[in-house]
Amino acid sequence: MIHLPKRYSDHEREYIKKRLKEEAADCIAKYGIKRTTVDEIVKRVKIPKGTFYLFYQSKELLLFDVILEQHDLIEQKLYQSISQIDPSTFSADKLTDIILGFYKMAMEMPILKVLNSDEIELLARKLPQDILVEHLGHDDTMVERVFSSLPLKKDADTKIFSAAFRALYFSTLHKEEIGEEQFDYALRTLIYGLVTQFI
Repeated sequence: MIHLPKRYSDHEREYIKKRLKEEAADCIAKYGIKRTTVDEIVKRVKIPKGTFYLFYQSKELLLFDVILEQHDLIEQKLYQSISQIDPSTFSADKLTDIILGFYKMAMEMPILKVLNSDEIELLARKLPQDILVEHLGHDDTMVERVFSSLPLKKDADTKIFSAAFRALYFSTLHKEEIGEEQFDYALRTLIYGLVTQFI
């Protein structure tokens, strides 16, 4: 293992953090949250275990950081797609299909694909409350940004909109229980119902 000093240059810190997130992402995709360990991650990154804690106070904070990056990537792409809609051809159906496409993309992303409700709950229980609150606030801000270019109803509450789309995301973790054959149609129906309430 490489024994680096406790003080790093900005370049070293950036490199180590990038490598930690890369290997953590690979571990989540292969093992899930529960079976991903700090020992495995530092072994892959080739740093002492103590060095890990100079970057993250816990495994859960690193894994949450990795999951948020994937989440933010999807939201950025969604924002780009929605902001490019031609106002003259805008419709609830078109918006529904765009949002549905991004839910499907999330379900197929290697990291998000392996997550299930038990693992999400386990991760949430071990995260500091202020981190979760900050994330929910970030979600609300992103929803406002994503839908800022759309003709929302005057009384539309974007925080409720954000919470509703979060609830829909969690439904994707129960695809098997809901029924795989009907799931895509059911998800589209729910998204369309939300869109028509706010647009």
